[in-house]
Amino acid sequence: MFGKAMALKKWPQEQIIGAFCSPLCLSLFFLVSVLIVFNFAIRKPKPKSKNQLPSPPKLPIIGNLHQLGTLPHRSLRDLSLKYGNMMLLQLGQKPTPTLVVTSADVAMEIMKKYDKVFSNRPQHIAPKILLYGCNDVGFALYGENWKQKRKLCVGELLNMKSVQSFYPIREEEVEELVNKLREASLNDACVNISEMLISIINNIVCKCAVGRKFDEASEGNLNMLARKVMIYLTTFVVGDYFPSLSWIDVLSGKIREFKDTFQALDGFFDQVIEERLALKKMENNQFKKKGFLDILLQLQEDDMLGFEFSNNDIKAILMDMFVGGIDTTSAMLEWTISELVRHPIIMNKAQEEVRRIVGNKSKVEENDINQMHYLKCVVKESLRLHPATALIPPRETMSSVNLNGYDIPEKTMVYVNAWAIQRDPKNWENPEEFMPERFEHSIVDFIGQDFQFIPFGFGRRGCPGMNFGVTTVEHVLATLLYWFNWKLPTETNFGQQDIDMNEVFGLVVTKKEPLHLKPIAFYV
Repeated sequence: MFGKAMALKKWPQEQIIGAFCSPLCLSLFFLVSVLIVFNFAIRKPKPKSKNQLPSPPKLPIIGNLHQLGTLPHRSLRDLSLKYGNMMLLQLGQKPTPTLVVTSADVAMEIMKKYDKVFSNRPQHIAPKILLYGCNDVGFALYGENWKQKRKLCVGELLNMKSVQSFYPIREEEVEELVNKLREASLNDACVNISEMLISIINNIVCKCAVGRKFDEASEGNLNMLARKVMIYLTTFVVGDYFPSLSWIDVLSGKIREFKDTFQALDGFFDQVIEERLALKKMENNQFKKKGFLDILLQLQEDDMLGFEFSNNDIKAILMDMFVGGIDTTSAMLEWTISELVRHPIIMNKAQEEVRRIVGNKSKVEENDINQMHYLKCVVKESLRLHPATALIPPRETMSSVNLNGYDIPEKTMVYVNAWAIQRDPKNWENPEEFMPERFEHSIVDFIGQDFQFIPFGFGRRGCPGMNFGVTTVEHVLATLLYWFNWKLPTETNFGQQDIDMNEVFGLVVTKKEPLHLKPIAFYV
């Protein structure tokens, strides 16, 4: 090669010029020049127009995926402090960007002006497998079928009258929990209150949904399956962000896990449907509807809904009840009790109210809870600091729209960061502090009209189970405060060990470490 180079240097000048000026070389030179210019044009940053949203710098291929972190609600809040309360992310190779909203004002504009446009759901792989092809209420595409099912849930299953009718179920399960805690108190034992809360909420949801609870082994398996679904619904799936690489999810076994979990729950729903139909046939006119399933089966039999309503539709709604009802409600209770133990003055104030209103009665009654104003403030403040769904489940735009002066294209995935909005110092004084007193003389509520406080979402896609969850939390919490004082296992006269408040992200954000406490029976 060195010899050839030396030979080239001895060529006459005109020969060299002639060689480079040949038609082939000129064509190649022109082509390379065009490619270089084109590549430069692509890479050169384009001047920002007034309608272009800010976006954090992204990496080739993966975009901004690496910036989500293990706690996306916190990572996205930190990014928003630098790039604004509306920002675009490129997540993998999705054809359209993802909009992240961390502003109460923008959330209000979405609902007031464009709620329908923002009411679709992206069709991701896990929900399609686990939720009967997204045939449920939570993750279905916006349309007539979804509207009918949501109307059915809100009007027949989860309205306030229906929620109140389940008071005897809550009362029975709460009494059983109190008996277990009394026994622990007599033995000066420490209990895993997190585990006990999941168990009681599972029992309440089972009884309300399908008319009965299950033995300990079945209950444990059901809890595990429901929790798996909650985790899987926010698990990173390669195919959602890199469609051409979806085969990786098959090879890794992830798709198999989704399908196995679905089949186990589907088999459970088939079993309880058969049981309720057989019991109804056997008891004939004496059959009493005991839960959501009986109501749904009766509506299916009467064929009065005006739309096709199959067993899969029933099972999809039941899946929402189990998956959306157990973890969210137990997490609300777990965070609330954790905050009360960390703030003994607030705990004492709540207990004084509960014990004054209940008096010497043997149980906490529904009318008592309606009078517990401070207890309700405690629940609100817990929901503000620890919304069960820190990132409201993603929406997808049904058409292009101009939001807050920015052009948002059709099929843009949208995350509203409720956790960040509810800790925004623009909306709240001392936002990181647990202060139930902030609600004592405030009309701000969580029903979806005050956009600085949206733990249950808002608009058409707001959580239909809000009344069920809050009513259950208030009843269980009031009872635990009435009958017991609470201590940490290592608490001493010289101070108390703080509680680990680290989080685990999922569709529901839960405590990383379970809460262990000593119940000390309080005798009226």
